[in-house]
Amino acid sequence: MSERQGLIFDIQRYSIHDGPGIRTLVFLKGCPLRCLWCSNPEGQEIQPELAFRRALCIGCGECIGVCSFRAIRFKDTSLDIDRRKCNLCGECAKACAPEALSIIGRWMTVEQVLKEVERDLVFYEASRGGITVSGGEPFAQPRFLEALLKACKARGMATAIETGGYASWHTLEPIIPYADFILYDIKHINSLRHRQLTGVSNERTLENARRIAGLGFPLAIRYAVIPGFNDGPEDREALFRFSNTLPGVKRIDLLPYHRLGESKYTMLGRDYALRGVKPLVRQDLESWVQGAKERDLEVHIIM
Repeated sequence: MSERQGLIFDIQRYSIHDGPGIRTLVFLKGCPLRCLWCSNPEGQEIQPELAFRRALCIGCGECIGVCSFRAIRFKDTSLDIDRRKCNLCGECAKACAPEALSIIGRWMTVEQVLKEVERDLVFYEASRGGITVSGGEPFAQPRFLEALLKACKARGMATAIETGGYASWHTLEPIIPYADFILYDIKHINSLRHRQLTGVSNERTLENARRIAGLGFPLAIRYAVIPGFNDGPEDREALFRFSNTLPGVKRIDLLPYHRLGESKYTMLGRDYALRGVKPLVRQDLESWVQGAKERDLEVHIIM
């Protein structure tokens, strides 16, 4: 078995919205995009990160005593972290009994991930489910992604990838055949708006979607609907028109904006750009469902 390691920030079980059947989700760290609404900011950096959950802190000061780099102090009766000084040694997290401090991201071998995933084999077999590799962006760690998918296929496990497709075709092409299903995230069809909202243009993303669909791989489009950013009638029609150009693609998963990831930004010492934006409810997207039907597309609203 391969000893290649990947940086994992979470493994979630019993998902029913991330591919066929019941899935186990493996989240790889690292992403080239910086979407303003990202609900997994802990997956952006391709390195471990220190998280601080202020509500759990009891003010004991044990972390300050073990920090050799003096990156932690009390400020205005609350713990303050100078992340420029922190070297992510993890000593503060080890000393924190209430687990207010933790290191997000751990290096795991393919075998270690498989041991976690295979605990749910009975659910996969009963539901025709399997493993979905997400992120971050899975293709930010292409060699580990390839090794993990190959190992899963060797054990007869169904595989899926959730990707934004922002990687070279040279990187994607040899790995795609090891996925049975692809969830393809599109942020915006307009390239200028895409750059404003994510930090990168979308030409590579759209071209890779065309190539993957052209190869006949099962592909579903995913689209996070963000109020005031990509939810207008023109945005909706542009998404439907593009989807209609992809051979064999009929399914679009809409992910209404929510604020579940907002607290993670505070935990990581970052600002949240969409503070104050109101979440969407299912009724807000009924026009999308009707418009998709008119274009022979099948829309699923994932709440």
